[in-house]
Amino acid sequence: MHPAPAIAALWLVWLASWLAAAFWADPAQKRAGLQAELRYRVVTVLGAMLLFIPAHGYAGRLRLWIPNRIEAWICVALIAVGLAFAWWARLHLGRLWSGTVTAKAEHHVVDTGPYRLVRHPIYTGLLLAILATMAAKGTVWGIAGAALVIIGTVIKARLEERFLRAELGSAYDDYARRVPMLVPFAPA
Repeated sequence: MHPAPAIAALWLVWLASWLAAAFWADPAQKRAGLQAELRYRVVTVLGAMLLFIPAHGYAGRLRLWIPNRIEAWICVALIAVGLAFAWWARLHLGRLWSGTVTAKAEHHVVDTGPYRLVRHPIYTGLLLAILATMAAKGTVWGIAGAALVIIGTVIKARLEERFLRAELGSAYDDYARRVPMLVPFAPA
């Protein structure tokens, strides 16, 4: 079996399950708003479109490298680890999760489970999966797509940081001083 169908299957299963689980969340009490979120959404969607341009069998000038079978399967494993980490974070967050920047009723700082390692573990897991997908593709558009998704994710994380600081105050400030934003074990 070639790794390309495994990569596609991992992402499709993740996407379908993630969308289905969107119904398992409390309603938002306050939102950052579409205008505030528009920039990261456009950048992220454009990046995802580029990242997922098929590369299997392509050997043109836009293909910078072709991973061997072992390297490609390592990328598959890293994608699975990243998506599993994102799911762990989502399950740990429970009904407080939202796909948009929101505050829920009784919103509070969650600093256990994956949230003791990074403040945004869903993004961390997805970024690992995105970088591994890019490495498995080895194309210019894969690199450009991954770069745009990373930029979009950082924009969203910073928006979320400002929003949570405004909503949760000193409790979030204390949490941010102790726990790094996206990279585990990095200085906070």
